[in-house]
Amino acid sequence: MFTKGFVGVLAACSAVAAQASSPAAWKDYNQRVTQACVAASGLKEVKPVGGPIQYDDRVPVTALVLAGRYPQKHMKNAPGRELCVWDRKAEKAYVSEADQLLPKP
Repeated sequence: MFTKGFVGVLAACSAVAAQASSPAAWKDYNQRVTQACVAASGLKEVKPVGGPIQYDDRVPVTALVLAGRYPQKHMKNAPGRELCVWDRKAEKAYVSEADQLLPKP
């Protein structure tokens, strides 16, 4: 009886894990991260540069580089980069300036 219950629990967990790792689930997750990062950005005309960078569960975050232009008048529409870190546990995006990712002229 214990074996049947244990096998049933393992099967249920495997089904959930398989579903969570499906291509459609990853696509939805990446879209959610991208939308949250773009919304948190202070840049205008902001777009992701490349794709999300997934860290394992020891560091439960996903990173995304964003590029756009500074909206402040004194910045004169200068290009800018930001690094967005999506906290998977809190489901929140945090953005920091990352202009050092731009090549120097």
